[in-house]
Order: sequence, then C-alpha cells, then structure tokens
Amino acid sequence: MSVTPLSKEELARRKAAREQADRAYNDALTAVDAAVLQMPALPGIPGVYDESQMGALNERWNIVPEGTALPASGWKRLVAAALWRLVGPVFHRQAVFNSLVVDHLNRNVHHQRSVRESVARLTDVLRDQLGALAAFETRLMILLQQVTPYVNTKDEEVVTLAFEHGLVGAVNSLADELRMRAESMQAHERRFEARVTGLTTAHADLQAALATLHQATAVLKREVARLAEQSGTAALAQPTPGAQEGGGAPATAAGPAGALDSYKYVGFEDRFRGSQAEIRARLEDYVPLFEGASDVLDLGCGRGEFLDLLRESGISGRGLDLNHEMVEVCRSRGLRVDEGDALSFLRALPDGALGGLLAAQVVEHLEPDYLLALLDVAYAKLRPGSRIVLETINPACWFAFFESYIRDITHVRPLHPDTLSYLLTASGFQEVSVSYRAPYPEHEKLQTVPGDDDRSETFNANVERLNRLLFTHLDYAAMGRRL
Repeated sequence: MSVTPLSKEELARRKAAREQADRAYNDALTAVDAAVLQMPALPGIPGVYDESQMGALNERWNIVPEGTALPASGWKRLVAAALWRLVGPVFHRQAVFNSLVVDHLNRNVHHQRSVRESVARLTDVLRDQLGALAAFETRLMILLQQVTPYVNTKDEEVVTLAFEHGLVGAVNSLADELRMRAESMQAHERRFEARVTGLTTAHADLQAALATLHQATAVLKREVARLAEQSGTAALAQPTPGAQEGGGAPATAAGPAGALDSYKYVGFEDRFRGSQAEIRARLEDYVPLFEGASDVLDLGCGRGEFLDLLRESGISGRGLDLNHEMVEVCRSRGLRVDEGDALSFLRALPDGALGGLLAAQVVEHLEPDYLLALLDVAYAKLRPGSRIVLETINPACWFAFFESYIRDITHVRPLHPDTLSYLLTASGFQEVSVSYRAPYPEHEKLQTVPGDDDRSETFNANVERLNRLLFTHLDYAAMGRRL
C-alpha cells in the first residue's frame, strides 16, 4: 500500500517545532553552564594565640611576696608597721586581681588552641566538598552536552536500518490498513448504535403502551364488576307485573364520566414524571421534617411513594387524590387513601386533626382562589408546631417551565418561589423558607470560554446570566410551620 506523503504545511510545522525545541534545550543548557559552581576563596586559618607573656605573668602576679618581715624593734618597726597598715590592703587587693586575671588567661590558652584546630579542620573539609561539587557539576555539564549528539546518532541509526530493511514502508502500510479497518469498525458501530437506539425507543414506547393498556384493562374490569353489581341490584328492585309504574328504583349511572379515562394520567406520570423508585428518592428528604409527627396528610398522593416512606419510618399518615385510578393503585398496596376534592376533604376534618401536610407537585394544578382557600383551611386543620411542605415546578428556571410545566395539560398556573412563600406567610404560617431541588446538571449548561480579554469576559458574563435564567433548579419546596 502507498505511503501518504506529508504536506508542505505539515513539514514546515514539524521543522518549526523541532527548531523551537532545540532553542529551548540550548537555552536550558546555557543556564546550567552559567550555574556551574566556581571555587570560592576561603578565609585563612586564624593565627596562633599569643602566649609569650604567660610565663612572666604566672611568675610575677603576686606583688606581695610571702615571708617579708618588719624590723625587730625600735622606731623603724613602728614606722614600717604604720606604713603597712596604710598600703597593705591595697597591695593585697591588687594581688587578688592579678591572680584572677592570670587564672583567666591560663584557662583561655587551651580554648584558643582548640578553636584554631577546629577552624583548620572545618576549612579543609569545606574546601574538599566544594571541590567535589564543582567537579560533579562540570562532569554533569559535559554529559548534557553529549545528549544531543547521542540522540541524533540513534535517530540516524534507526532511520538507516528502517530504510535498509524496508520497515518504513511496511509500518506505513500496516498503519494505513489499521486506519481503514478502524474507520470501517466505527461506521459499523455507528450503524449498530443507531439500531440499538431505535430498538430502545421502540421498547420504551411499547412498555408505555402496555402499561397504559394494563391500567385501562384494570379500570374496565372494576367498572364492569360495578355495573354488574348495580344491574343485579336493580333487577331485584324491579316492580312485579301489575305494580304501579314508577314504584321501583331506577338503575343509576356507573360514576363520573372521567373515571374510565383516569388511567391515562397514571400512564402519563409513569412516563414523564418518573418511576416510583425515582419519586421515592426525591421525596426521602422530606421524611425527617415530619419526624415525631402523626396524622400526616399527603395531599395529591399520586401513586403513594411518600406514604410508603412514612410507613417505613413509623409515621402515621393518609393520602388524598382526586384521580380514581391513583387511589386504586395506592389501596392495592394497603395504603390509607381517600378519593375526593382537597378543599372539601379538609373542611370536613376537625380543627387540629393533622400533624403535618405535604403537597408534592399539586399547587400548580389549582386556581388562585382555590389555593388561597386551601392554605387558610390547612392552617386551621394543622396542630401547633406542625409543618406544611409545598413542592412545585420552579418557573424561574426556563428549562423547567418549558420542558416540564407546559407538558402537563392539568397544570393551571405556575407559582414563583417568592409568590408561594408570601402566600404561606399571609396565611399565618411562620418560619417560611424555600428549598431548591433537582439542580440542572452542570455539564449540560452553557459553557464559558478560556481567556481574560474583554470579549471573553463579556461572553462568559452573558453565559452565566443565561445559565441563571435557563438552567437552575427544576423544582423547589416552600415550607412553613404553624406555631
């Protein structure tokens, strides 16, 4: 196979890179050469301590020799004694001083000898070590100077052998073949990934369709059973022949017209909101807020994920949902769930009946007047010290609004975090706070560019501003407490 020749631009680029590397190496070598240690001039050894007068000092320090006698008698003795009494103490003090000075000098003679000997030994050692270091740096410099010729000769040897044995052509041919095979494998892999993606999508659609069909079948079974039961009751209540017309009880309808379609919203939750395992993981953080509480109400409980968490934590709770099929799903798992309107349900409870209230992804389904009335009634039904937690989609995050909020046809009105916090405070709740949840993944946000010039800083500032508007937290929870 043919060897693809290098372009002039690539050859020029490689030559420039090699020249730059050579210049950098030569500059580094010059710097090392300049840093080679030069042998400094060491100071000389201190001179010998002057001991020339030590013998005379040791002999003559005592200016009052012992054995000096006064005249035996007479006026000479009297005069000598009087004079000695005057000058004798002075001579004695001088003698004591002389003895101390001579003793001090005698003891320093040995010390000065030791100091000189130590300095001489240290100077010899330092001279030897500095000489060895200078010799090492010189040899190192010589070694570095030989690196370039050594590498060049090795490169020339390898190239010569390669051309002599045809290795260059063989290696290039093998590289071309491997490259073509790799490109072919990548193409096969892309086609395979496309097919797998298509199958995965089809499988997910099939699962969603089967789940919806299963829900619809369950609803139809219950409705058929209920209609059969009602038909049997109506047949028993039919008047006997000859009875007055209108004396019997007529058959009633099967229930609300929307009951048969409630399964569709269950399928919608399964597909777009998340699986039960995912919703459980999102709601787990709320369980500690109700620790020690009882009679906690999960308003709009859906499939009952939070009720499962309360039961596992030993907290008594009940659920309420308007969707008939959701209620049936919860009851099939043994959960205590009622079906009906939230406001009517709460109004029927006695004041202080609840020890906590959670409404996850509910308030965005309510009209404003209904929400205001619901918060007022909830305040009356909660016991002092109880918590209320309202989780909803964060419309301040544009991605959450356009991707999640408008997808659900049952949503009525988005609620800004400031709005919902104010409504809790206005309804009498205290310790109101907002907890932002489900942050948008950092790696999927708009990315900044490197650089510190004005254009880069302006671009990056705009990127950060867009990220704060588009990609922040997808959900938030407004929380309060009734004191």
